[in-house]
Amino acid sequence: MLTCSSAAPYYNLWCVKPPVLRHVYHQRQAAVGDPAVHHAGLLLPPSRLRPVAALADVLVHALRCLPFPESLVMVECAVSRGDMTVGFLRHRLPGKRNGKARAVLDWVDRGSDSLLETLARTYFRQAGISVQTQFYLARVGYVDLLLDGWLVVELDGRHHAEWNQVQKDHRRNNESVVQGYTALRYYYSDVVYHPDAMVAQVLAVLARRARSSASG
Repeated sequence: MLTCSSAAPYYNLWCVKPPVLRHVYHQRQAAVGDPAVHHAGLLLPPSRLRPVAALADVLVHALRCLPFPESLVMVECAVSRGDMTVGFLRHRLPGKRNGKARAVLDWVDRGSDSLLETLARTYFRQAGISVQTQFYLARVGYVDLLLDGWLVVELDGRHHAEWNQVQKDHRRNNESVVQGYTALRYYYSDVVYHPDAMVAQVLAVLARRARSSASG
């Protein structure tokens, strides 16, 4: 049966990218050499209606198997919807061999509307930046992230933006600047493929503000 990232579509979980190989659960004695990533061990009975592992097992397998950002967004999606709790997963990942998986759970939070928000928020917090998600600004609305109380970061996962929406986004950015905020915008490729460059740019902006305040 499918599990880990291969089961993400069945549970409508966020997924950074589709898996190259199928991730499947198998009983060790029934394992075969087909091109797949094999997972062992189930905590809960699988679905009787679909060929997929139970949600808890899908997430546990993801935490043990996938890179940090990919497992984080899957778990946070389920937690944010109320389908899973961090405590439930942590309790089922005991011992030193699961230390890496438990470390991912330390970064799970609520409030993000998308995997981009989850990843960007986490990368900024890992860099020591104060982050507020879905922060409301008068005459602007909710912004994706507010850093250190004054730097607005908006995230756009669209591949082909419509012109009306682009104009709306620019007006929102302009209004936030009028109110004294600074606004930056990042896209899917920035967050997923070039997070170090994104964080470095944000740190440079924050440092410039700090120098300006110190000299003033």
